[in-house]
Amino acid sequence: MKESGRKQGAPSPCAACKLLRRRCAQDCVFPPYFPADEPHKFANVHKVFGASNVNKMLQELPVHQRGDAVSSMVYEANARIRDPVYGCRVQTATFPHHGLMGSYGKSIFEMDFVDQANLGDSMWS
Repeated sequence: MKESGRKQGAPSPCAACKLLRRRCAQDCVFPPYFPADEPHKFANVHKVFGASNVNKMLQELPVHQRGDAVSSMVYEANARIRDPVYGCRVQTATFPHHGLMGSYGKSIFEMDFVDQANLGDSMWS
């Protein structure tokens, strides 16, 4: 049986440290939120936000809020990977009762940026 280079009982690095190819330090903030068996979560978050920015955000938040922040980042990153232009706005705009609704019940994607009929007097006059 071939032995690996790791010591027996040594914890495996988190998904973030694996992707970044670095040693997972004792004070690493990523392991609770990006476990080694879910590398796709951190890969998408890293592509969209960057590892350094995610690290800064997590360190600035209280520990009890970090899980929710990571969930939001993963959701937004996955949506941004699927749709690079609109990201998670597509999901919210497609549901009229939850979405971004404009005048006359149109979603923001159905409206013109400037509705000429509702302008009235120009703001420049």
